[in-house]
Amino acid sequence: MTAPIGSGFGWASTADEVLAGVDLTGRLAVVTGGYSGIGAETTRALAMAGAHVVVPARRVEVARATIADVAEVEELDLADLASVRAFAGRFLATGRRIDIMINSAGVMACPETRVGPGWELQFAANHLGHFAFVEALRPAFADDVRVVAVSSAGHQHSDIRWDDLHFERGYDRSLAYGQSKTANVLFAVQLHAQGVAAFAVHPGKILTPLQRHMERRDMVAAGWVDEEGNGIDPTFKTPQQGAATQVWAATSPKLAGLGGLYLEDCDVARPNNTAEKGWGVRDYAVNLVSAERLWGLSAQLTA
Repeated sequence: MTAPIGSGFGWASTADEVLAGVDLTGRLAVVTGGYSGIGAETTRALAMAGAHVVVPARRVEVARATIADVAEVEELDLADLASVRAFAGRFLATGRRIDIMINSAGVMACPETRVGPGWELQFAANHLGHFAFVEALRPAFADDVRVVAVSSAGHQHSDIRWDDLHFERGYDRSLAYGQSKTANVLFAVQLHAQGVAAFAVHPGKILTPLQRHMERRDMVAAGWVDEEGNGIDPTFKTPQQGAATQVWAATSPKLAGLGGLYLEDCDVARPNNTAEKGWGVRDYAVNLVSAERLWGLSAQLTA
């Protein structure tokens, strides 16, 4: 499916509006990055709808100070596979089932950083960490679980660099981010092919701590903010609006029986293989052959 389905929501919808009248009592949701930016708004919206939300967090004390009133916080560093496996072990030992998983954590446009066996940080944290996280927790998935991978229109900057995944031949922070976001989409495509309802989403443009590695002068030059750092671009969403599509992906009955789709503005996105960026999905990001290839490579890398 490559066309909108008429969700009844749109660009300006908020997470609370999407969940109005939805009862998630008795449902358990896991939201990585669920204590910052759109992740925090996602956590609060799900909790207000009755879900029990577990937030794996690298900065545990910050997370507890932010969302402990509405969510359970547990330690997790997605860039550290030992941490991923430790979290999974603790969770599986509780015997609980996961109804919703939203992979909202991520880093963007960071300086060249190596983790683990020399992996480029954005690919490692945004994709490989989440890949290992989902695989480790699959025994806890409910039969009707939904997995949401938070991607971005940034996927339009780069396909998977099969011959240089970790930028060993020259680092470009924008291309590295784009590759990791393409990987998020391909992950959802292949997970769905394996029988798990999975979706990738573009939340929109939102000013959040995700931009912490960007210089203000660059954001001023792009027309995002003024000299004082105040948002001035009317095409940017609020964090509440930015959380809407991932919440819709996780709960909408209109998506029942579907999966492997890229969503934006609370609907299915159209293909966009033009020079224009910012909307739609590139064919390479939903390519079935590439999705299977990346899955196999990711499994190899994460053992």
